[in-house]
Amino acid sequence: MAPIRILVVDDSIVIRKLLSDTLSGDRALEVVATASDGHIALAKIPQFKPDLITLDIEMPVMDGLETLAAVRKLYPKLPVIMFSTLTEHGATATLDALALGASDYATKPSNTGSPAVAIECIRAELIPKIKALCRTVAVKLMPLPGSRPALKVRIKSNPRIEIVAIGTSTGGPNALAEVLPRIPGDFPVPIVVVQHMPPIFTRLLAERLAGKSAIPVEEASAGAILEPGHAWIAPGNFHMKVMRAGLHSRLNLNQEPAENSCRPAVDVLFRSVALAYGANVLGVVMTGMGADGVLGAQDIRDAGGEIIIQDENSSVVWGMPGLVNASGLADAAYPLDQLALEITRRVLQSRASQSGAGLKSFTPLERAAK
Repeated sequence: MAPIRILVVDDSIVIRKLLSDTLSGDRALEVVATASDGHIALAKIPQFKPDLITLDIEMPVMDGLETLAAVRKLYPKLPVIMFSTLTEHGATATLDALALGASDYATKPSNTGSPAVAIECIRAELIPKIKALCRTVAVKLMPLPGSRPALKVRIKSNPRIEIVAIGTSTGGPNALAEVLPRIPGDFPVPIVVVQHMPPIFTRLLAERLAGKSAIPVEEASAGAILEPGHAWIAPGNFHMKVMRAGLHSRLNLNQEPAENSCRPAVDVLFRSVALAYGANVLGVVMTGMGADGVLGAQDIRDAGGEIIIQDENSSVVWGMPGLVNASGLADAAYPLDQLALEITRRVLQSRASQSGAGLKSFTPLERAAK
């Protein structure tokens, strides 16, 4: 297989060399050209025909956002990964870039004091994203650890949905911007979200989504009581769990070890809602690379809850939802533009049917409390 051809765009000669040497050290990748500003980059694209661009944000002459806008007009499907600093300004600019059509982002190694550490950061964060965006990582049936076979057939009891849990990664900020603003203001249950992002990014993402949504959206805080029609996004570098005590639920944040190389991790959240709410859970797995969410989806399914996923065509990377599907854990798959409607329909239908019968499904913890 031919290597992935990469154009590195950055005004720092040190960063250009660091990226070029590190990326070219992987036999699946080839840096075919570099550029110090957007004008030079635009001239080199037709010359070198890269499969992907890494793009700095702060550059002279033509900055990253201007360059990205031009690239999207000329090459709408060319993958672009923003390479930005982990600062308030860098996070804001990165979210702007994602809204303009950037495929993903990676944070620049900073203050490491060691070239070896910087190289390892690039290998761990940037290279997997390049391969995922260029479709060199196939979605295969993943064997689940332990003696937990994939669940294929079950008898559904149509329980009353009491909470919606969403997990997403690559492409997630734009996907969430399509879903959460379409949730009605009188939505009757809480929504909890894990989006793989570092600190600062998650707060700014929550603020942006709140400005577009009919429901309140905020970065989660420890001890927050879950309320209907309200969404919480796990903060970067913290796992988020839902803890149930009687009829109340609170958010727990912790810095326990990463799972699936992620903190926050979707598996942690999904496992906690399955324990707290039993069958009364709707889990949603959206676009993202990696396997996070598969084991958590099985926890929800084993408890009697439902799992729906974003379909392949509308996903930036069909890693997370694709593996849930391949493991036999998805009840259904939907295009991104239909997810909000389907989430709302399932929640309202489950509650209407239970209300009409004069019944309510209680979780194990609720039954114990009674």
